[in-house]
Amino acid sequence: MQIALAPMEGLVDEILRDVLTRVGGIDWCVTEFIRVTERVLPASTYQKLAPELFSAARTAAGTPLRVQFLGSDPQCLADNAAFAATLGAPVVDLNFGCPAKTVNKSRGGAVLLKEPELLHAIVREVRRTLPGQIPLTAKMRLGFDNKDQALECALALAEGGAAQIVVHARTKVEGYKPPAHWEWVARVQEAVAVPVFANGEVWTLDDWRRCREVSGVDNIMLGRGLVARPDLARQIAAARAGQIVSPMEWAELRPLLGEFWLQARRKMSPRYAPGRLKQWLAMLLRSYPQAAELFNLLRRENDCSRIDALLGVEVPERVLLERLAVA
Repeated sequence: MQIALAPMEGLVDEILRDVLTRVGGIDWCVTEFIRVTERVLPASTYQKLAPELFSAARTAAGTPLRVQFLGSDPQCLADNAAFAATLGAPVVDLNFGCPAKTVNKSRGGAVLLKEPELLHAIVREVRRTLPGQIPLTAKMRLGFDNKDQALECALALAEGGAAQIVVHARTKVEGYKPPAHWEWVARVQEAVAVPVFANGEVWTLDDWRRCREVSGVDNIMLGRGLVARPDLARQIAAARAGQIVSPMEWAELRPLLGEFWLQARRKMSPRYAPGRLKQWLAMLLRSYPQAAELFNLLRRENDCSRIDALLGVEVPERVLLERLAVA
């Protein structure tokens, strides 16, 4: 069994990947999608979106990183994937699941599920261009507005050369509304000869047990559930091994919030760093009632120094100097 951290644009950047993989249980993670349109992107794009590539393609905790691309031009995607391989990408992933309207309008993400032939052409060309030792994987939804072509799309990916397929068990139109249709993951796994990962609506250990029972697959990709419960992967890994681990308490999580904030302070301008902290804290409310008090204190606070004090962290002078240098 493998447990993966999902690529979530605008949420799971290198900071959150670092913090979550420190908790444990995650076998690999994926970058936010790198959008490809008409040219080979420069190395600076990867320094921004996939800085782990320059540290052996692993997070600080040692969790391997995959690079994900989004686009519709087979040759352009292939050329960018080949360049990413020269930078050290150990695995390339293709996004056919993003439901964002702006992405779909520009012919990217889930809208391509309307064109199984194009899916196959993209995967085939990327697979042909990548060095043989670099695996190619893909993520899909069950369709755009219905599930009629779900199996056809999955077969197009597998036959094109995808070594693994992650299935977000909803259509684009269904978005993130429950339920996730785990029974369709079972149908996809029956149709293709490559490993399939279930994704969608796994928030707790019991959700994972039900997902495994219904989908029939062991492999799982965790998204919002892992962001809201940072030790969910660790709990699942232990349960799979017949062990029990104590759930992470709020007191154990607080230092991770502080570390997240320090990294946000280093990476982002003072204008944007508070928003990133509030974004994660708001998601933690689902699993940690204790987060409410801190969230209410921070909700309208945008002064970084006051946030330092509320979190009880001391920002090293070097972090402040690095922030000034970036600004």
